[in-house]
Amino acid sequence: MLQPKRTKFRKAQKGRMKGISQRGHQLSNGMFGIKSLDAKFITSRQIEAARIAATRYMKREGQLWIKIFPDKPITKKPLEVRMGKGKGAPEYFVAVVKPGRIMFEVSGVPLDVAKEALRLAAQKLPVRTKFIIARDFEA
Repeated sequence: MLQPKRTKFRKAQKGRMKGISQRGHQLSNGMFGIKSLDAKFITSRQIEAARIAATRYMKREGQLWIKIFPDKPITKKPLEVRMGKGKGAPEYFVAVVKPGRIMFEVSGVPLDVAKEALRLAAQKLPVRTKFIIARDFEA
C-alpha cells in the first residue's frame, strides 16, 4: 500500500483541526441549541453577528448562551512588507470549532421561536449546523 508523500512544510502554525469535538457536545444550559457539523475557525465578528440576529428575533425574551469563545489570535503582516523580520501582529481572534460542538443555546422561548432564532444565527456562521432539542423537553 502506498503511503502519502510527506512534505517538509505544513500550514503556517495555525494547527490542524482533525477529529470531532471532545467537549461541549451536549446541551448544558438551554433547551435548544445549534451544533456544528464542520470544522472551521469562527471569528469574533461572526459570533457577534449571530448573537445579534438571534436576540433580535427573540425580542430579548428568554436567554441565549454563547458556548464558544474566540481565544486563538490570528496574525498578519502589513501589506507591502518584505519577507522576514519576524511574525506579524495579531489581526483578529477566532474560536476553533470542530464537528459536534454546540455553539449557541436558547431557553425560555417556545420551540418555533427558538428554531427560527437559531436558524437566523446559523446563517451568519461559516459552518453547517444542526438544530438540537434537550431530551427532557416537553412540547
